[in-house]
Amino acid sequence: MFSRKSPLLPVLICSLLWGSAFPAIKTVYQHWDANGLERSLPVIFLFAGVRFILAGGGLLVVSKNLKGEIRATPWFLIAGLSLTQTFIQYVFFYQSVSVSSASLTALLVATGSFWWMLLAPLLQKTPWPSRLQWFGLVLGGIGVSLAIYKPGAGAGDPILGAVYMITATGSGALALIIFSHLKPTMSAVNATGLSLFFGGLGLAGIGAGALHALPDMFDFIVIIATLWLAFVSATAFSIWNHLSTLFPVTLLASYRFLIPVCGVLEAILLLKTESPGWGLALGGFLVAFSMILAKRTSPLNPVR
Repeated sequence: MFSRKSPLLPVLICSLLWGSAFPAIKTVYQHWDANGLERSLPVIFLFAGVRFILAGGGLLVVSKNLKGEIRATPWFLIAGLSLTQTFIQYVFFYQSVSVSSASLTALLVATGSFWWMLLAPLLQKTPWPSRLQWFGLVLGGIGVSLAIYKPGAGAGDPILGAVYMITATGSGALALIIFSHLKPTMSAVNATGLSLFFGGLGLAGIGAGALHALPDMFDFIVIIATLWLAFVSATAFSIWNHLSTLFPVTLLASYRFLIPVCGVLEAILLLKTESPGWGLALGGFLVAFSMILAKRTSPLNPVR
C-alpha cells in the first residue's frame, strides 16, 4: 500500500485528517454553547462515543477474516488496544479541547512523540534516545511550557488542558506499543475497527446520562461534523496502524511533528475565536525543531 522507503506522504495525510479534528470538535462545542446546551461531561462523552462507534462499525463492515483473526488474537490485547487507543485517550482528549484552545491542544499532541521515545526502550527494548535526541526532548518540553504560558486568545484553561492532553497522548503511545504485539495475528483495519467500536461503546456508556439530550445534541451541523470525525478516525488510525507494521515506532514518532503543525494551522485558519500568542508561536517552533532533531537521529530501516 505504501512505500517502505519513507512514511512522509501517508503521515502527512494522517496529520491533515487528525489536524481537522481540533477545529471540528471545537466548532461543535461552540455551536452547543450558542444554542444554550450545557457542555457537561456526559454530553461530551456521548458525542465522542457516537463518533467512534460509527468509525469502528464502518471499518468492521468492510473487514476481512475478522472472525479468524479474533480467534487467533489474545483477547487482552484487543481489550488493551480498545482501552488505550480509544477509551482512555479520548476521555482526556475531548476534555482537553473543551477546556482549552484547539490550537494549544493540537500543539500538545506532539507530546505523544516524547512518550514513545521514553516508553519504547522500556517496553520494547529499543535503544534509548541519543544525546541529541535527549536534547530534542528537553527543547520540546521548553516549547510546550512556553505554549502553555502564553497560548494566545481563546486559550481557556491551558494548564488543565495540557494535563488532559499529555495524559491522552501517553495513552495513545501505549496503544501503538500494544498494537505491535497484536499485529502478527490481526490486520490494521480489523484491529482499528474493534478498538474504535468497543472504545466508542465505552465512551457512550459513560455518557449515557445525556441520552435524553440527543435531539438537542445532534442537529444538522453536529451530524455533519460527527460523520466527518468518524471518517477521520477510521481512515487515519487505519493508515497509522498499518504504518507501524512497516516502520519502527521511533521513526514514526519523529514524524509526528507534522500532526501538531497541521492541527495548529487548521485551528487558526478555521476558528475565528483563536489567535496564537507569542508563547504558542515560539513554543510550536521549538517543538517542531525538536521533532526534526529526533527524526534525523532515528533509524531509517523499516521493520521486516
